[in-house]
Amino acid sequence: MNANSRGNHGERDADGKGTRILAVDYGRKRIGLALSDELRVTAHPLTTLLRTNRQNDMRRLREICRENSVARIVVGQPLHMSGDASPMSDEAARFAARLQKHLGIQVELADERLTSWEAQRTLAKKTAALRRRKPIDDLAAAVLLRDYLEQTREQPGRTLEEK
Repeated sequence: MNANSRGNHGERDADGKGTRILAVDYGRKRIGLALSDELRVTAHPLTTLLRTNRQNDMRRLREICRENSVARIVVGQPLHMSGDASPMSDEAARFAARLQKHLGIQVELADERLTSWEAQRTLAKKTAALRRRKPIDDLAAAVLLRDYLEQTREQPGRTLEEK
């Protein structure tokens, strides 16, 4: 199967390598990150960045994107259970816009309701050592990315400009 017949899951970079999706669980103190495999099938927790300042946060995210051949970023948008925007979802949207502007990478917003709850539930099933693991932001990002990958297999996502 060639890259053109795979849709957005088979995008290739200039070197012919597969491209990855980075999921971001945005927070005021921490940013959880998860990364897809090159075929965009699986999601893996990557790391949790402690926020310092905008410039340093963008620099670190740029390095991560470059090191991991990231072609798309998905930022979790924490909506109310009703689906309405919250002050934090507005803040996440502004962060997503800054990412796209500063990194030049396509950014999408994705509903992240219950991702932290599911990450906590997943940890509760693991060993005692993993249960003591804090923070869980990267696991929440992995849940967000897993859900995004499942949805885009059936329906391509929209870019930030299309929202």
